[in-house]
Amino acid sequence: MHAVALSVLGHGPDAEDAVQDAMLVAVRRIDDLRDPAAAGPWLKAITRNACRARLRAASPVPFPDGDLPSHDPTPEELLERRALRDWVWHAMAGLSEPVRLAALLRYFSDVSSYDQIAALCEVPVGTVRSRLSQARTKLAAALANTADLAHDDAAALTRTRRREAEEILAAAQRGAFADVVREHWRPDVEFIGPGGEREGDDRAFAIRGMEADLAAGVRQRLVEVVAGPDLSIWRADLISPPDDPAHCPPSLVWLHHLREGRVRRLRLFHPRPRAA
Repeated sequence: MHAVALSVLGHGPDAEDAVQDAMLVAVRRIDDLRDPAAAGPWLKAITRNACRARLRAASPVPFPDGDLPSHDPTPEELLERRALRDWVWHAMAGLSEPVRLAALLRYFSDVSSYDQIAALCEVPVGTVRSRLSQARTKLAAALANTADLAHDDAAALTRTRRREAEEILAAAQRGAFADVVREHWRPDVEFIGPGGEREGDDRAFAIRGMEADLAAGVRQRLVEVVAGPDLSIWRADLISPPDDPAHCPPSLVWLHHLREGRVRRLRLFHPRPRAA
């Protein structure tokens, strides 16, 4: 993919960005790939389209229209699409945790801009670019090398994590967040607040923060869950109390790092600022 971008755009940031955009399109359009053995030519074609779009305009690459028939998918097509999704998730699992996190955020979540990923991961934007470059290279190779293998049902993990997230937020709103923390968090958990706040007793700090939000009338509505073997990312809408509609920012991301199924590190992040 990088070689294709260089052949069209030459050396420079445009080629790097075109490959980023192409990978984003490829991951989100993985259902379009009918034959896993054709992954190489398919990725190259998407990269060429991304490069041409950058030549036509300075705006980000638009998502191409799908070319699948508009009929409802047959059971065989649904099974094939699930296998393709599992194929991508299996390839993602082979990335190191920092690289996998950057790729999960960029390609599978709404927290996808370089600036947002850098803020959430607490690294410079240049590091984000480097990690995504590694992800591109390794994912392309992994997809090509594992096309004919059977893969686990990756969607099952996301479904399980979403149910868990719904149960935890419901328990919090019942006033049982302290019980959730004891059950799901490790005793030595590291907790970082939305503004980078840290305290000595991280579990107590998190419980106080949740209880203060609930007392102020703030509620959370789960929107999205992205899951990996040792990572879980939630995005929730924050609902301010009716008498104070600008009390909190509009959304909150929960970034969980897991060890043996329990939270070892939790970073909260507001993708968008509070309304003026």
